[in-house]
Amino acid sequence: MVGTIVWLGSEVMFFAGLFAIYFSLRSMAPELWAEQSGLLNVPFSLVNTLILVSSSVTCQMGVFAAEKSKARSTSGNPKDWGMVEWFFLTYALGAIFVAGQVWEYATLVSEGVTLSSDSYGSVFYFTTGFHGLHVTAGLIAFLLVIGRAYAVKSFGHREATSAIVVSYYWHFVDVVWIGLFFVIYVLK
Repeated sequence: MVGTIVWLGSEVMFFAGLFAIYFSLRSMAPELWAEQSGLLNVPFSLVNTLILVSSSVTCQMGVFAAEKSKARSTSGNPKDWGMVEWFFLTYALGAIFVAGQVWEYATLVSEGVTLSSDSYGSVFYFTTGFHGLHVTAGLIAFLLVIGRAYAVKSFGHREATSAIVVSYYWHFVDVVWIGLFFVIYVLK
């Protein structure tokens, strides 16, 4: 757990650098930012953001189940779900978010905003793209934790700790996205 927290500290610095790049380039070309940011579909991105934020809630529900050593549900009732069911739902919500980002990229590319089109395109794709890679890594981590829950004979403290560590990462990714959303989509 401590190692993950230290590593997340380095990730904070990485994303702080991306924010610094964004604000530096934006200050040098405010008219470009005004023009290009007008192409963003803010309502769609808000819905996509709400999907990602809700995945943090489902992730935490999975952690609560893991802390009770409840790996899987004994019935189909969501009130009885274990970590596996909550993490599968979190995975689905995260995958929907990534698919939404891909759709947004395709839309922007069709409108001429590409990685090499100008500084706006470069910084937009770098910041959101690196975040998307982090979300994808989190999705892989969820699959590994779910697989581990199926692989062990007895779900215990070690498996619960893995779930908690993955939740730290997932919550971090969500908080970073909230920051990116406000900076890229809301801040004018």
